[in-house]
Amino acid sequence: MISLIWAMSETNLIGKDNKIPWHVKEDLLYYKEKTKGQTVLMGENTYDSLKSYYKTKPLPYGKIYVASLSERSFSDAIKVSDVTSFLKNNKEDLFVVGGATIYKLALPFADYLYVSIIKGNYEGDTYFPSVNWQEYHLKSKRETEKVIYNVYERIR
Repeated sequence: MISLIWAMSETNLIGKDNKIPWHVKEDLLYYKEKTKGQTVLMGENTYDSLKSYYKTKPLPYGKIYVASLSERSFSDAIKVSDVTSFLKNNKEDLFVVGGATIYKLALPFADYLYVSIIKGNYEGDTYFPSVNWQEYHLKSKRETEKVIYNVYERIR
């Protein structure tokens, strides 16, 4: 099972200068609850951003895959150079956690979409790729003062 998880503004904004453009503690806790100890796939920029955020602490995931075309190696992660082949042949439960390019490559394989919509206006430079919402049905929705939490399941 492949799940994508992300937070975006009401205009599909997901990033600014390789960082999240808002700080909404309840959504960070939701993200941690869903991904802690899980197998995850992320791009190299997302990996660097998270490493910077957690500083000396290890990332809170189980197995980590990092999509990268560079010669770089990762001490706490497994490098993936062909994301499409990796996802096609994946047999593990997997959360895709960013960034925009990795989300775009992973969307055709996604069984579930965990979408947090952050209320308010924000500025940034990175947007979530277009989703064909007709391929999914809304499985659950919960709204708070700051966030709308949606979970979508692919229609099979």
